[in-house]
Amino acid sequence: MRVLLDTNILISHLLRPTYEGPSARIVRGALAETFTLLLPQELVDELASRVLTKPYLRRYIQPEDVRELADLLLEVADVLPPLEYPIPKVTRDPKDDYLLAYAVVYEADYLVSGDKDILVLGEVEGVRMLSPREFVSLLEQNADDNVLGEP
Repeated sequence: MRVLLDTNILISHLLRPTYEGPSARIVRGALAETFTLLLPQELVDELASRVLTKPYLRRYIQPEDVRELADLLLEVADVLPPLEYPIPKVTRDPKDDYLLAYAVVYEADYLVSGDKDILVLGEVEGVRMLSPREFVSLLEQNADDNVLGEP
């Protein structure tokens, strides 16, 4: 299962790292290589930039926590090279178009996001948009299927 995570999943995890919510479960799943994480360097850069430029985030997330999470994810992820052509306008928010472009070009099965501008798309060229809760349910279902399928 090839998965691209929106930056908002990682930020949610960094805001509440001990919370057992969907974002934490997704990040743990990525680190445990439960699925193949597709990670554009552009997304890592966006994560760092958003934390540094938004006062609310800067107040609750330490730069070293961002670096640590990014380093851990880069160790387990398929790091995607930059896209070399113009990104088409698809979403209601043009800042989200790069995520969809990476997901389509690198054949993600799922793009996981809490952003309604992405989720409203449903599916684009074989990439399904899922909320964090929907993706956690899918992971749980797959875990149950694997347990049931083992001899």
